[in-house]
Amino acid sequence: MTTLKKPTLKKLAIRGAMWTIIGYGASQFARLVSNIILTRLLVPEFFGLMAVVNTLLMGIELFSDLGIGQSIIQNKRGEEREFFNTAWTLQATRGFWVWLICLAITYPAAQFYNEPRLLWLVPIMGLTSIILGFASPAPALLNRRMEVGKVIMFDFIVQILSLIVLITLAWWLRSLWAFAISGLIGGTIRAIGSFFLIPEQRPKFSWDKTALKELLSFGRWMFIATAIMFLAEQSDRLILGRLLSFQTVGVYTIAATLANMPREVIKTLSYRVIFPTISNQTDLPRETLRAKIVRQRRLIVFACAVLLAILVNIGDFVIARLYDQRYAEAVWMMPILSCGVWFSILYYTTSPALLALGKPLYSAQSNLLRFLMVSIGMPLAFTTQGILGVIVVIALSDFPLYLGNLYGLWCEKLFCFIQDVQATILFVGMLALFVLIRSSIGFGTPFQIFM
Repeated sequence: MTTLKKPTLKKLAIRGAMWTIIGYGASQFARLVSNIILTRLLVPEFFGLMAVVNTLLMGIELFSDLGIGQSIIQNKRGEEREFFNTAWTLQATRGFWVWLICLAITYPAAQFYNEPRLLWLVPIMGLTSIILGFASPAPALLNRRMEVGKVIMFDFIVQILSLIVLITLAWWLRSLWAFAISGLIGGTIRAIGSFFLIPEQRPKFSWDKTALKELLSFGRWMFIATAIMFLAEQSDRLILGRLLSFQTVGVYTIAATLANMPREVIKTLSYRVIFPTISNQTDLPRETLRAKIVRQRRLIVFACAVLLAILVNIGDFVIARLYDQRYAEAVWMMPILSCGVWFSILYYTTSPALLALGKPLYSAQSNLLRFLMVSIGMPLAFTTQGILGVIVVIALSDFPLYLGNLYGLWCEKLFCFIQDVQATILFVGMLALFVLIRSSIGFGTPFQIFM
């Protein structure tokens, strides 16, 4: 009788990376198509207002994040039923607290933005936190086992169903209620569907004290790291909502969504592939682990250098072709924002190593530096240079993020700076080459706003 050979960690990582890239491509295509349809059905103001609402809700989620999914992946007991069930119980309890916080911030938010519609949008959409609190943590367990394909397929199916609901409601209602109702329906679909991912290990209420202690021990650092990460990554929309009209914020959101595609795919790879892979190798000597990271990272960053250079050069054409004149300002915003993505690519391909070592505090310090640049730089830039200055500050804000992470890698003997320099030279070189080719055939440069 023959036994099936268990895939090696390397094969699982490669398979996971392929699934992630394919899944992300399909997901972004669906998102792009739905975005184009929605921009025909709804006015830009709605997108700006929803960007602020979603950012507020995301902020509450991250400011109360206990790193439950990361704990299941990273902890040695992640496969144990008592640990899994306790994690789910803690997650469900947290969901109610998150919604209560939503209620608490609703009135201050409406006053701050002078927007009465927030008084009903925030509480209704905040109910999703309770619904998702009861979702099974099965995706985290599958990520731990590096069974990424199941998670990708699940996420894609949920996304398609949610988008169908949103587009249908937008066509029918032509109002903000389409976003509110579809958000609740989408959350319900995800919560129910998650229980079918691992049928033999559906969560039950449990309160194991040892597991709880381990979850909270890891979670307190994740709480700090994710809270500051929110401030670093999402405060731009909150600040823009105060500085500019919701219509302009909606235009910025379109440009940022397309420009951030490389960042999002690397973030997804970081969580679903790089983090679990390194978590399974943390017992190796640091020099050996560093050598593995450098070797396996090389292809990713070099390929991203070329692809990002292409995106910078064609992004304005894509927006001009897909969106009407109401989104014209997004044409010049996108190339600038795309350039800034480079340093976050360098960051997300190494930061999982520090998290796998149980050092989320390094992530917190990196994100704190980014937040300081955004919170101080954006208002100053707006005063002196207007919206152009704001966009440039947002684009450059990934640089301090990268520097903070570089310090953490140096402290933990995982320094990859030479590889970063090589990849950056490639990116700049390819960017200059493509700009030269584009100009020589009569299309000008993607940075006409500076001319």
